[in-house]
Amino acid sequence: MRVLITGASKGIGRTVADRLAAEGHHPIGLARSAPEGFPGSFHAVDLGDVAATARALDEVLAAGPVDAVVNNVGTATLAPLGEIDLDDVSRAFDLNFRTAIQVTQAALPGMRAAGRGRIVNVTSLVTLGTPNRTTYGGAKAALETATGVWAAELGTTGITVNAVAPGPTETELFRRGTPAGSDRETWFLSKIPAGRLGRPAEIAHAICFLLSDDASYITGQILRVDGGGSIPAA
Repeated sequence: MRVLITGASKGIGRTVADRLAAEGHHPIGLARSAPEGFPGSFHAVDLGDVAATARALDEVLAAGPVDAVVNNVGTATLAPLGEIDLDDVSRAFDLNFRTAIQVTQAALPGMRAAGRGRIVNVTSLVTLGTPNRTTYGGAKAALETATGVWAAELGTTGITVNAVAPGPTETELFRRGTPAGSDRETWFLSKIPAGRLGRPAEIAHAICFLLSDDASYITGQILRVDGGGSIPAA
């Protein structure tokens, strides 16, 4: 299985690539900088650049169709209402949402032709409401909405569409806004019944399950891998 992964150079995306390669699949990574030892093919590209993204996708598909897409790339800028930079709104929706549409639309014809495909969108616990996450949460909420829309549109094609919504996870993106030992980390952990951060491997496990043949009757779902953070009483 050829799996196209955005934001594949580190964190959850890289962990998914490593796991897929270990299972005998071929990960194809897209991200700004090529990492060392990537276990498949990698295309360095600024996914915030529409034209550059299109060129990278052309290169990927020139080698053959892809069987699955993991829309993992993301960016987050934190600010409370009243202090939100409107340019950050545009950037958040562009990278978190537009990129997913562009990548998925490029891969879709090949999956349609094969009569089988997997699309997994990586969203976030913050779509349920987290202070200072208006732009990031809003963009990821748009991606969750798209998950249901695409699943309904593709229901009879053999292509499934699901989302994995991690809770706070030990990644560079999370640490950028939530340093270890900070009051913000303490606040997050107070909302997580498991009492700890998630590990990228735990999120990757859920993503890879939804990519598998065993998940062929699951579509249009949001799988929350968040240590219980989405429990209303939490």
